[in-house]
Amino acid sequence: MGRFDDMEKRELQIIQTIGEDGEEVSLKLLDVVTVGDFDYALLLPVDEDLDNEECEVILMRLKQNTSEYVFETIEDDEEFNMVSEAILEEEGYEDIEEE
Repeated sequence: MGRFDDMEKRELQIIQTIGEDGEEVSLKLLDVVTVGDFDYALLLPVDEDLDNEECEVILMRLKQNTSEYVFETIEDDEEFNMVSEAILEEEGYEDIEEE
């Protein structure tokens, strides 16, 4: 059983962020994982369904700014690959395929 199997059964937190095109995007917060000294969020667009094999989970770095969290795009390929590999090795994520 994968870590995401019960996601549709629970109410997920919805966050609002600004997409690459400058428009507001609504995302479901699936999980937060810690790799090294940073926290990373696994997000899914609200109109996507985890049952769809072609859904894209978005990975963003979390940074705390005073009392709120800011979601940052991971620009560095080396950091992105390191975090992706760490997530794939974590228990419960074994059913996620790398692209």
